[in-house]
Amino acid sequence: MTSTNITLASKSTQNNLADGYLKFQLNQQTTAVLSMRHTQEAIIVPVESITSMPNMPPCILGLMNWRSRIIWVVDLPRMLNLESLDYRLRQYNVIIIRVESLVLGLVVQEIKGTTKFVADDIHSPIGQVASSLVPYLCGCVVQQQEILLVLDAQAIVQSSILRSD
Repeated sequence: MTSTNITLASKSTQNNLADGYLKFQLNQQTTAVLSMRHTQEAIIVPVESITSMPNMPPCILGLMNWRSRIIWVVDLPRMLNLESLDYRLRQYNVIIIRVESLVLGLVVQEIKGTTKFVADDIHSPIGQVASSLVPYLCGCVVQQQEILLVLDAQAIVQSSILRSD
């Protein structure tokens, strides 16, 4: 009877050591996660609330007011060279991320919820995904027969695609 208690205790301890991630669909085929450390909020906004800006890379949708701050909003699938979003949408699923003082809105197809796993579960993405995705990934995780791309928020924010210099 005592061993059962020990087993239960070790399982809950292990679960507490797991990191939290926001899970979402980039497009029909691709599911990804972002660390909760960098995720500020997941919101749905009307298309009209994003103001497009001229002479920007195609993946930058424009500017948006978020909590009295003006932030850039990016079509994440397009930035990653995946099938881009349907532009007939009436609203966008936006994930607000923060890396140090930089805040960015990432538009994705669908926000699925949260998940947890330990860092040891993350495997190298090389050979699993298109090479163009690798610079933006921490790796891949297999969860319930599904491959999840573990995105690197720092790499996304610092991407040369988003810089005008």
